[in-house]
Amino acid sequence: MEEKDFIQQLLDPRTQNGAFEKLLLEYQRPLYSHIRNIVLNHDDTDDVLQNTFVKVFRHLNTFKGDSKLFSWMYRIATNEALTFLKLKAKRNGTTSEAMQERLIGNLKADTYFDGNEIQIKLHHAIALLPQKQQLVFKMRYFDEIKYEDMSEILGTSVGALKASYHHAVKKIENYMTAG
Repeated sequence: MEEKDFIQQLLDPRTQNGAFEKLLLEYQRPLYSHIRNIVLNHDDTDDVLQNTFVKVFRHLNTFKGDSKLFSWMYRIATNEALTFLKLKAKRNGTTSEAMQERLIGNLKADTYFDGNEIQIKLHHAIALLPQKQQLVFKMRYFDEIKYEDMSEILGTSVGALKASYHHAVKKIENYMTAG
């Protein structure tokens, strides 16, 4: 089905519920993964994912079709996840960086995290990157999002994204190979 036809189904009150169920089935897993890589905690990820789908549903009528539906939804998910982390840090009276370190420290106890010590070290290395490099690295490395799609999601040129990814990889390699 063409994306614009699917969007029409999402907007039509007669077909909206069925179309939204299809949307959930198709995007729930990849969006969960994307959000989880940003907020690092399963329960928080579920909350952000729910907020993301609520926003998608509420704002479907404002979707202009300038980008793919997938890109638009990922942008919403990314913004929701980053906003969530800022608010969580503020509520806990700490910085976003300190909050991120605490979340990484909690990964071992998280029953939904099936990684090992190397993956935790990787998360530490990622946490040291500037926010834009973190996002680019996570989207490329974990979600395998193409630079062209990432460009739509983040509103950044493909060249700048490739440079950010390259710098992030170098910094992560240095961190991982250092004592």
